[in-house]
Amino acid sequence: QSKQSLKCLPDLTCDPSFLSSSDAASVLGKRWKDTAETVIIGGGCVGASVAYHLAKSGMKDVVLLEKSDLTAGSTWHAAGLTTYYHPGINLKKVHYDSLKLYERLEAETGQAVGLHQPGSVRIASSPARVDEMKYQMTRTHWHVTEQYLIGPEKVKELFPLLNMDKVLAGLYTPGDGHIDPYSLTMALAAGARMYGAQIYNPAPVTGLSPRADGKWDVQTPHGTILANRIVNATGFWAREVGKMIGFDHPTIPVHHQYVVTATVPEVKALKKELPVIRDLEGSYYLRQERDGLLFGPYEKMEKMKLQDSWVTDGVPPGFGKELFESDLDRIMEHVEMAMEMVPVLKTADIVNIVSGPITYTPDLLPMVGPHQGVRNYWTAIGFGYGVIHAGGIGKFLSDWIRNGEPPYDLIECDPNRYSKWVDVPFLCAKARESYGFNNVVGYPKEERFAGRPTYRQSGVYQLLKDKGSMGFHAGWEQPHWFYKPGDETGYKPSFRRTNWFKPVGREYQLVMEKVGVIDLTPFAKFIVKGKDSNRLLDRLVANTLPKVGVTNISHMLTPAGKVFAELTITQLTPGEFLLITGSGSEGHDLSWIETEAQDGGYEVDISNVTEDIGVLGIAGPNSRKVLQKLTNEDLSDAGFKFLQCKSIQLAGIPVRAIRISYTGELGWELYIDQKNMAAVYQAMMEAGKDEGIDNFGTYAMSSLRLEKGFRGWGAEMNSDTNPLEAGLDYFIKLNKPADFIGKAALQEIKAKGLKRKLSYITLDTDNIDPEGNETVWHNGKVVGNTTSGAYSYGTQQSLAFAYLPLELCSVGQKVEVELLGRKYPAMVVQEPLVLTEPTRTRLQKKAKGKV
Repeated sequence: QSKQSLKCLPDLTCDPSFLSSSDAASVLGKRWKDTAETVIIGGGCVGASVAYHLAKSGMKDVVLLEKSDLTAGSTWHAAGLTTYYHPGINLKKVHYDSLKLYERLEAETGQAVGLHQPGSVRIASSPARVDEMKYQMTRTHWHVTEQYLIGPEKVKELFPLLNMDKVLAGLYTPGDGHIDPYSLTMALAAGARMYGAQIYNPAPVTGLSPRADGKWDVQTPHGTILANRIVNATGFWAREVGKMIGFDHPTIPVHHQYVVTATVPEVKALKKELPVIRDLEGSYYLRQERDGLLFGPYEKMEKMKLQDSWVTDGVPPGFGKELFESDLDRIMEHVEMAMEMVPVLKTADIVNIVSGPITYTPDLLPMVGPHQGVRNYWTAIGFGYGVIHAGGIGKFLSDWIRNGEPPYDLIECDPNRYSKWVDVPFLCAKARESYGFNNVVGYPKEERFAGRPTYRQSGVYQLLKDKGSMGFHAGWEQPHWFYKPGDETGYKPSFRRTNWFKPVGREYQLVMEKVGVIDLTPFAKFIVKGKDSNRLLDRLVANTLPKVGVTNISHMLTPAGKVFAELTITQLTPGEFLLITGSGSEGHDLSWIETEAQDGGYEVDISNVTEDIGVLGIAGPNSRKVLQKLTNEDLSDAGFKFLQCKSIQLAGIPVRAIRISYTGELGWELYIDQKNMAAVYQAMMEAGKDEGIDNFGTYAMSSLRLEKGFRGWGAEMNSDTNPLEAGLDYFIKLNKPADFIGKAALQEIKAKGLKRKLSYITLDTDNIDPEGNETVWHNGKVVGNTTSGAYSYGTQQSLAFAYLPLELCSVGQKVEVELLGRKYPAMVVQEPLVLTEPTRTRLQKKAKGKV
């Protein structure tokens, strides 16, 4: 490998291990550093941004290593689009931080960046697109970015060269535009050097060796650097670097083409620069390039091209500033649609067709943050839109590295959302789908089906797969809702109530009146045990630890007192704990736990048993009757208390049962060896025939949990919220002796007082319900946002959680919630709408006692 690296360094003729510091200095033109606080690998715009932000924030000994030239890779040939827009809630912050940096970077560094900000317009030419734009506006009003839904007249005014025949509306974002990627990277690099970072090139990394103390030996032809941490920012080389330490990062290069025209007279005659347009139905972007136009399409999944040989055989060693052979035929469908929408293209001469590699992950989102399974290894890879992400991601990572926690929640970009269930066929299928779906309508509750199912299949998947609509959760298939004769089956996306609405109501009634069974296998499950297990968990969570055989809800907080994770913790035997968390936060939470254990020197054993254990939930007033038929264990309130855990036999099969239910109704969670899961499920379904047993899915569970006022991690609580404003006071034990992470910050927050609070609201709607992240209005002003929402089948109205300023949190307070461009009346109500079964039972006993 070292010899291959030396091929691009012809003046290094000896074995790299024998290079002296003076030899390195003569090649690099500067003194070689053999230690560093942070080593960033990769000199594209993302790597340069990380170096810039770390150095500017005051970190000493920041080193960036680039194998050949800065920008070699995907950066130099990028089209350079910049936009404040993103459908993701917190990715909007990334875009915002990027553009605000780019606006001032030239003045700060003296290096021109070539930033143009004529704005952008996303074109809607179908009713579904107009709905999508209204949906996105609903999620933008409570952010700082300016964005407007405009009519055809305004669209024409902004882009006078458009054929308006099909234009229904536009989404206009002032401040959008484009930037020169090469100049941007050079400005970031100049800024990094200005604040003290060292940039070495050519300096290929030839090996990475972790040390016992968590530091890294970073090997290069010039010598080895001892680094406290490393950041992989190597673009389409990310897999090569990952393999040095045993990771197969799920990234793959895609052939992306764009076309540049010669001067177009009609463009040259304009008095101001055209805004960037994105024709969503035509699936392309188009912007002005000097006096011509630049046009870039996203082909459909059956036509687009993957460079999959780089995944299987590796990237050619010398590839850097090369391009792929262009293929105009592959994009002609989009060219023709663009010529129809922008007629001046018909007579424009093409002067250049660029076809270069851009890196895709299965879901098109980057992988940003510390990587689970190894210490002090961070990634900033998988950027399909590296130019607009670079500035904001550099700041995000810098803040996280320096402060020990993310500045805001960005779990959708967590590198640990993927694990070994992502194989090469899945990666290729998903990347092809993501590229081809770049401009499809983005619906709520969206499902994409390429590459599914993975090997992550619960023990009952084969029994259930044809009975209902499945959702995809961290590689698992999990039922969202189930079909009955007469139902309209399949995935039918909509911005309004669609084919699942009535069946979910049926499942709601099942759980409230009879008994239902749900597959909860995607829950992540960890076992923590060992000499220091109590001490570690007492440090990690804000609640007191449960006694043996007891379960509780606990929260891991960040040093600043934010909610990093929610765990269900059960002490199985003395010092042995079962931790349950959400499917989407498996690697996210495991990485946090492992890091604290390693950095604190705790003697513990932490194992991920997610795939070994299946989980079935059974809930409803008849659930006890069903289970009692299958076991000799006393399941009465006295014999099996709420939040108690026991190892029992069900139909002769060993099961760990916890009396808990996320529906809020009488129920148990059953933890079963995967190979026995189907047998337990079938035994319950047989035993429950007389009790009306049936299946229910996650949509019904969502409605049930919202009615009961249960908070959901990732919605009501995350790294953007503290547990006091989220109403989690009951689970936070500020008086417990252990100095848990975030304790001091939380005491300070409590002393200062809250500025906002999670409120429970009902809405007067028609055929639409809140999903979460909608804007809340009061007296014509934006005052907050919803976090999650659903239809309450029990009270027959829409309901939601929302963060509101303290002065608007009183019961009876009226506000408005924006849904698809319309403001619906809403009111703060006392939570919950429906009491939980344990509460109802307790109140009934209390009432009987009084009688």
